[in-house]
Amino acid sequence: MNRKSFSVATFNLYNLQLPGERMNPGQTPWTADEYARKLTWIGSQLKAMDADVVGLQELWHRQAMADVLAASGLDQTYELIASPADGDRIICAALVKHGLRAADPVWIDRFPAAMRLQSTTPMDPQSPGIYVNVPRFSRPVLRMSLALRDDHPHAEVFVAHLKSKLPIRIDTEVWYAQDPDTYKPHVTALGSALATIQRTAEATALRVLLTDVMKGTVTPVIVLGDLNDGQHSNTLNILTEQPRYLVGEAKGGADVGLYTAQTLQEYRDTRDVYYTHVHDDLRESLDHVLVSEQFYDHSERRLWLFDGLSINNDHLNSEDHKLDGTGDHGVVKVRFAYKPVKRL
Repeated sequence: MNRKSFSVATFNLYNLQLPGERMNPGQTPWTADEYARKLTWIGSQLKAMDADVVGLQELWHRQAMADVLAASGLDQTYELIASPADGDRIICAALVKHGLRAADPVWIDRFPAAMRLQSTTPMDPQSPGIYVNVPRFSRPVLRMSLALRDDHPHAEVFVAHLKSKLPIRIDTEVWYAQDPDTYKPHVTALGSALATIQRTAEATALRVLLTDVMKGTVTPVIVLGDLNDGQHSNTLNILTEQPRYLVGEAKGGADVGLYTAQTLQEYRDTRDVYYTHVHDDLRESLDHVLVSEQFYDHSERRLWLFDGLSINNDHLNSEDHKLDGTGDHGVVKVRFAYKPVKRL
């Protein structure tokens, strides 16, 4: 295997579940007609993208994604990586063109041992201590290896779906019921704080996993996912470790840093029109492709040249995603061309 180019994409499937089967509280199951429209639309997106690797979020049942591939004629094109998807919970999954996968995929549920958020002796004497105990990811992270070239290490791909900004419910808590008059006026603030803490913890745990793979190595790494936060958010800052973006003929790179494809595209565009989600008329970029220095143009250890980003977000204007089968996130695709840095 010696690819000259390849592409990756991230695709939130908007609760892809078998018709009639339960989903999250408050969500009505898909009818047979709604399911059929959903399969058709997802298949059309996959065909239009024609990405070599597609990271998937919000998949409930493996069979539903298999139905998409069969209905669109893509079942001979892609290998479906979704073995834990039995309909009981949402998982991250992937589609990989046949021949690219290098090892058995794994789903990571529990946080790594090095993930500890505790401070009892802060540098600022006015700051209180803090202890956060979040033991696992809300959506297990998928890790898989790709054999892109015989002459380089396998690329490690992580597919993630971090906690959303939707406030966590507190009105079912015992402590809330004991004093509802105190807490009721603040359910949104408290719930949003809990959601932010959980998402931040998940981002940190994923960063720990990434650092273990990247530090002191030349392993190419890609993160695909609905990270539920913006390009310059603290969530992304934790995940990327904020590497410096170089200009002109400067060369460098960051051993454990990740570069956002959104930023790489912005360096080429004269206008930023990147958004992947709309809520209450607010356009945000929640879906990301992050890459290690092996995919960064200015890196001294570059193997792959960034070859452009495209996004399909026209369907976000839909007033009823259930009616027309569309999703509520944009679909992001990023292309790379093999062009390693020449050694003197």
